Amino acid sequence: MLRRPAGPLADWMVPVLLAVLCLVEVVALRPDSWQAAAAVEIASCLALAWRRRWPMVACVAAGLTTLSLPWFGPQLDELAAPILVMVVASYSLARWIGSYRGLIGLGVILLAFAGDYVLADERTHDITDIFFVSALMIPPYVFGRLARAFAEQAAELERQQEVIRREAIRGERDRIARELHDVIAHSVSAMVVQTAATQDLVRTDPDRAAEMLESIADTGRHALAETGRLLHLIRDDADELGLSPAPGLADLDTLLETFRAGGLDVEASIQLPAEPLAGGVDVSAYRVVQEALTNALKYGDDHAAALSVNGSPTGLHIRATNRVGRGVPSGSGLGLLGMAERVALLGGRISHETRDGEFVLDVVLPCAIGGEPR
Repeated sequence: MLRRPAGPLADWMVPVLLAVLCLVEVVALRPDSWQAAAAVEIASCLALAWRRRWPMVACVAAGLTTLSLPWFGPQLDELAAPILVMVVASYSLARWIGSYRGLIGLGVILLAFAGDYVLADERTHDITDIFFVSALMIPPYVFGRLARAFAEQAAELERQQEVIRREAIRGERDRIARELHDVIAHSVSAMVVQTAATQDLVRTDPDRAAEMLESIADTGRHALAETGRLLHLIRDDADELGLSPAPGLADLDTLLETFRAGGLDVEASIQLPAEPLAGGVDVSAYRVVQEALTNALKYGDDHAAALSVNGSPTGLHIRATNRVGRGVPSGSGLGLLGMAERVALLGGRISHETRDGEFVLDVVLPCAIGGEPR
């Protein structure tokens, strides 16, 4: 549906402005029966206030009211401001009516013009009057059709961008789900193996069995947290999850070498936290770095990037920077959108900006057991 400006202010601004101009002109020139002329012009202007809601009725009413001026005193050539009313009416018939039905209203106004020239205007007329009226009424109508076409194209583009945005989010969620699937599968497998080993130690080494049971509980808590995220992601879908291995920060060296081989000069500073990261955080941190370096390779001005990954007991901070030039395209933004979706899922923070010709990406992910802050 074509979007219309909301609120009464947008509807009344133009008519009120036209009414003021008409009133100023009538008062300044004071033609015959100028008081009646002022009332007619104000009425025609105010009719345009409903040009968006009821364009056919409002615009035809405004046109016919304006063309009734010769019947109250002033001739058509004595006042100039009414021309603006006719222009707005013609434009609105094209802008706010979806089909070409607006031509019917335009035809009615043109017939009223002809009636004025034949019945009320005492001047001698020729073919130049036809050209004058056509030049007055047709161009605004054409511009109105063009404005409507551009507005419809913009609305369609906005709808398409929304579809692409949703597909990008869905694709990123699917990838996160596959990676969390691997994390959960690994955790459950480890629990099964540890449980089997603990069964053999219950009678022979109870202390060791107790330690292994605690380890099993920790693994279970990790798996439970990751399962909650996985169910959140797939709550509306019935897609089957893939089984490809999930990368992590341990694979950063390989990732950096891949980008360097592809032509990106990466200056990296990696300081990982002492404690192992939760599986979902580990995978997501890897994906954030991968997306940041991909953007630097595609859109960077000098094919160089600086990367820092610093871990602390409270969070994992990732910062990526690269130079950007004015003539370099900025991309669709879908990569950053997917990255934001991933970070938000983990309860992290993301910010990015371009300052002094440098793009800066900052991401903070929680370092916690099961993904919850310590």
